[in-house]
Amino acid sequence: MTTLELDKAFLAKTYDRFPLEIVKGQGSLVYDAEGKSYIDLGTGIAVNTFGLADSQWIQAVTEQLGKFQHTSNLYYSAPGAQLAQLLCQRTGMKRVFFSNSGAEANECAIKAARKYGAQKKGPECYTILTLENSFHGRTLTTLAATGQEVFHKDFQPLTPGFVSIAPTVEALKKAAGTYSLAGILFESIQGEGGVLPLEPAFVKAMAELCQKEDILLMADEVQTGNGRTGKLYGYMHYGVTPDVVSTAKGLGGGLPLGATMLGEKVQDIFTPGSHGSTFGGNPVCCAGALSILQRLNDTVLQGVTERSNYIVEELSGAKGVKAVTGMGLMLGVATQKPASQVVSTCMEHGVLVLKAKDKVRLLPALNIPMAMLEQAVGVLKEACAEGL
Repeated sequence: MTTLELDKAFLAKTYDRFPLEIVKGQGSLVYDAEGKSYIDLGTGIAVNTFGLADSQWIQAVTEQLGKFQHTSNLYYSAPGAQLAQLLCQRTGMKRVFFSNSGAEANECAIKAARKYGAQKKGPECYTILTLENSFHGRTLTTLAATGQEVFHKDFQPLTPGFVSIAPTVEALKKAAGTYSLAGILFESIQGEGGVLPLEPAFVKAMAELCQKEDILLMADEVQTGNGRTGKLYGYMHYGVTPDVVSTAKGLGGGLPLGATMLGEKVQDIFTPGSHGSTFGGNPVCCAGALSILQRLNDTVLQGVTERSNYIVEELSGAKGVKAVTGMGLMLGVATQKPASQVVSTCMEHGVLVLKAKDKVRLLPALNIPMAMLEQAVGVLKEACAEGL
């Protein structure tokens, strides 16, 4: 049986896959089973930070594999401790809990807020405020946090205690006067919601409310984090300091790793036995993440901004393009033609792009060579304009 036949016969039908089997890759080039190459502008949905088969990442992971692949959190191991130190140094956070995914990182953030609210204000203080169009994961609790009804309908009843509002100062004030809030969970750019950056005035209002009312400000940096927006974490564009930061995706560089960073208010909120994860902080994943994070310096981040500026300048006003949204190398392209049609045309011409609602979504490797990016953007422009 072919890979496609095996997949259709034995895997759960949770993915509407493209008719493409990827068999190998190098940097921003991937190859299918027929040997055709594609320029990858998706990076596994913002996961392969420095592209495929990155040599420094492979070396770090391989060296750790040669020592031990797992030890459980009953014992100490260096990669996790070193990664936690680096994350705290780069963000100002105080402690880190490691898990395996963005959803788990957000679950940890939610648990921190619930426990903090109960300790500070009583058991009635448990509501988490989130935003319409948000996406925080696929567990029952992170689905409840997600402000999109389309993800809710088949899985009722969801975990109670979540309220989603429009990202406006007026809606924020109303919610603060209605609910006993333990925390506010937000994405600086709503990725699955359509690549929509939050307005600075709204982010400032959230931060001020949280400071005034002793509510935890929690940044979901699962997709926006780890250099993706041109800063190390997306909230850094807004001049605010969250109490909790969750991240995953690009942190591990291709291996499953989530992290929940805890600020001063909640640095000691978890005690032995109050939270845990069998695979969280896996030494191989952490070794890979160290290789990624150590290289996310000012030069790389400046390169992200330069590449972003090029893409935006090329596509803004181009035939068939209505608008470009996002920051850094997390961009959404609103097209006159259906986004799915543009995605298919790009694939036919050797460029892999994604969708986010009704937009084409671009999430290339942070170090994609400019010549390759220029070629890919040219294909995308032609796909947007074709037939118009």
